[in-house]
Amino acid sequence: MKNIYAFENMADYIKYQKIIERFSKKLKEYQHLLEKKYKLSQIPKGVLWTTEELATSVLSDIPIPAYTNKDIITISPDIKAWRKLFVKQLEGLSLPHIHSFYNNLSENHIFTIVAHELTHHSDLFLDDFEDNRENSIWFEEGMCDYLSRKTILTEREFEEISNVESELVEVFKDKYGNHSLNEFGSDTYQGNLTSIMYDYWRSFLAVKFLVEVRANNNTHKIFEGYHNWDKEGRKRPLTEYFDLKNF
Repeated sequence: MKNIYAFENMADYIKYQKIIERFSKKLKEYQHLLEKKYKLSQIPKGVLWTTEELATSVLSDIPIPAYTNKDIITISPDIKAWRKLFVKQLEGLSLPHIHSFYNNLSENHIFTIVAHELTHHSDLFLDDFEDNRENSIWFEEGMCDYLSRKTILTEREFEEISNVESELVEVFKDKYGNHSLNEFGSDTYQGNLTSIMYDYWRSFLAVKFLVEVRANNNTHKIFEGYHNWDKEGRKRPLTEYFDLKNF
């Protein structure tokens, strides 16, 4: 993958050069793991490194500065901007421990976002980038979160973010949880930051439950069920196929 830089000035490039170098090296290692274990056969042409402002207001109108298509992963390496974004999704609520968690979010956590975007390119996912991708996107997004976090984070870091997102689902479920997880799709991104992230939180938690509880930590067993659902003609929503009543 090529490294592509979209910065308005040399100062920004210099500011992020070192972290981009670290992320690029780690991404190659993660790429090899995906190729070996999760059928990554075609990688994107490059990673476009840019600022949060350009990622969310010039290159796209998605309020999250990380996304991918068939050819390019776009990502901001700005840790401070990510911390600020994650605090913003709390909508001013008094949640001191969660504020502290996000205000001190590590570089390791931010790297999982880059890895998440590369995970989308695994051939184990059924829908192509050009597809409508409406009826099982929760599974893909949740699995991309799960695989990247489980692989990259320490056990403690993984437990921390799992607990934080479990609590946030409970905090915001009355406000943003009045719809099926199967509705996660393009319309999701028409909402505000917190409503978008709400579906990411519960998608991750649903996949975590499937892998760790239903499949005894066998990720490929869950992928097998996902593929069987497709082979059978997708006759019912994927959440029903997996009997996910509490997500």
